[in-house]
Amino acid sequence: MSTKRATVYFDENLHRAIRLKAAETDRSISDLVNEAVRQSLAEDAEDLAAFDDRASEPDLPFEGVVKELRERGKL
Repeated sequence: MSTKRATVYFDENLHRAIRLKAAETDRSISDLVNEAVRQSLAEDAEDLAAFDDRASEPDLPFEGVVKELRERGKL
């Protein structure tokens, strides 16, 4: 896998925490950051897929849902 270099600026406390985690896990900061970014992008992809799956569902007005719940004694 080819890699690209980037400059990233971390908050001082966050940088300290990343350095400590890297030392404790015997991994590089780059490995930890790459893993975190991959996880974040995967979560975004899951969210977008869920939105696509539900795109055909009808929109329900909030007020109507609340009214129905009250009528059914749920609120």
